[in-house]
Amino acid sequence: MKKDITQQALSVFEQIKHTDENGNEFWMARQLAKALDYTDFRNFSGVIEKAWEACKNSGHNPLEHIVETNEVLIAGQGAKQTYSSYKLSRYACYLIVQNADPSKEVVALGQSYFAVQTRLQEITQMEAYNRLSSEDEKRLFLRNEMAKHNIHLAAAAKNAGVITSLDYAIFQNHGYMGLYGGLDAKGIHKRKGLAKSQQILDHMGSIELAANLFRATQTEEKLRKENIQGKPKANQTHLEVGKKVRQTIRELGGTMPENLPTAASIKKLETAAKPKQLKPKREK
Repeated sequence: MKKDITQQALSVFEQIKHTDENGNEFWMARQLAKALDYTDFRNFSGVIEKAWEACKNSGHNPLEHIVETNEVLIAGQGAKQTYSSYKLSRYACYLIVQNADPSKEVVALGQSYFAVQTRLQEITQMEAYNRLSSEDEKRLFLRNEMAKHNIHLAAAAKNAGVITSLDYAIFQNHGYMGLYGGLDAKGIHKRKGLAKSQQILDHMGSIELAANLFRATQTEEKLRKENIQGKPKANQTHLEVGKKVRQTIRELGGTMPENLPTAASIKKLETAAKPKQLKPKREK
């Protein structure tokens, strides 16, 4: 019976989903508020404000995910009324349900629904990655993903209490130590033969980048999902996730990341990948 209720509730989020002329999916704020059992839209507006801040802190432009608009709703006796509202992306909805009233059962279901949708998007991205043929293309793809998710990880760490640049360096070292069998950033530099000025991520092959991407995404998710607070707990979480990724590599019979070869700087690949600008012809 509970399973039927769950499926019915989840289907509500599908039913109120819209698609624009370009095939992009979106949700209308007042419809979503009703689906999440908010009877007063003023209360729901506060949740949207929190989602706006979370979106900004995660490195995204809120204006691309939460767009002011008007929404037409059917009032009593079938009369239509226009209200101010918002057009919400899937990511905005994900942030909204993360900040909504957790005591509402439908909110918990919404968290599951939009988390799954976000994961499906990541899988689609990985399918794009799998279509890449060369090691250089895969490195560029994963390095860009790593840069993006490190912004999200930094925001999640900040929410947990990792504030200063020194705090974050220590936090990052815990993740590295978990994944690299106790080696911190300094130890990895030495093991890989890198100079202090060289960035570790810029000299990783695709396999090593993939392992670090998994470490970053899973740590971010765990910090947010479990609402972990305090630097010691955040550091311990990053360490444990790193160890889990390392354990998975071992179980699959893979090469430990510290034993993978050091790759040439990805900066050269990025430069080569940029379209060359044609010089304007001089007039005769």
